[in-house]
Amino acid sequence: MRVRELVVAGEPRRGGPVREGLRGYRLIVAMWIRSTMTYRTSFVLTTVGHAVITLLDFVAISIMFSHVDALGGFTLPEIALLYGSCSASLGLADMLLGNTDRIGARIRDGSLDTMLVRPVPVLAQVAADRFALRRLGRIGQGLGVMGWAVWTLDVDWTVGKVVLVPVMVIAGAAIFAAVMVTGAAFQFVTGDAAEVQNSFTYGGCTMLQYPPTVFAKDLLRGVTFIVPLAFVNWLPALHVLGRPDPLGLPGWVAYLSPLVAFVVFLPASLAWRAGVRSYRSTGS
Repeated sequence: MRVRELVVAGEPRRGGPVREGLRGYRLIVAMWIRSTMTYRTSFVLTTVGHAVITLLDFVAISIMFSHVDALGGFTLPEIALLYGSCSASLGLADMLLGNTDRIGARIRDGSLDTMLVRPVPVLAQVAADRFALRRLGRIGQGLGVMGWAVWTLDVDWTVGKVVLVPVMVIAGAAIFAAVMVTGAAFQFVTGDAAEVQNSFTYGGCTMLQYPPTVFAKDLLRGVTFIVPLAFVNWLPALHVLGRPDPLGLPGWVAYLSPLVAFVVFLPASLAWRAGVRSYRSTGS
């Protein structure tokens, strides 16, 4: 009998795989949140500490601006918009799916086998396992820096630009999440490639904190048309700031981030399915 035919507590599964996965994810996350909130003081301290540590990146950028007036033609508030949006997007994706980078360790120690026999999609279990609510610290500090940038910048705000700011954060998180799922699927082949995955997520976010004008155009083409990290914040932010794209792309491209997130999730989901189907256990 296949795993998809198993029952829970004597009741058959209800709904499709997506609905079932979301339900399983919600239940596992709720369990970890209850466990975390048992020690509220510890939770508050770790969340604040996480926010302070991640904020040091922006402090370093601020110190840089004590010696220069602009970086690549961008002022500090403009770079703050890039930094805040990218940090909030990565923080959101990291909180929801960040534990997927541990799939390599589960493959090596055989603990993935346990997940395969449970009547909940493996991706939902892997993503929700050890759900770290403290990662709200990174999201909060990113939104705080972005809020300061929006308040400080002299921008001709239109309805489209106002809507684009929150959409940029949410769509950026979805793009990072797709990269995380793709990286996790790659670990079924390599056995462990967490650092490769992190180079595209954390490393990509570090790159996106700086203006695109400081990078070579070949790199810009790569992160626009191959691994579309430019849609996380570069293209939307350039439109909000009224600045031209270094590659000469039209302004309406800035609004394609949600569509790009959906498109990149398709091959990511297929890669994940292929990885799970190719898994042959450790034999232990």
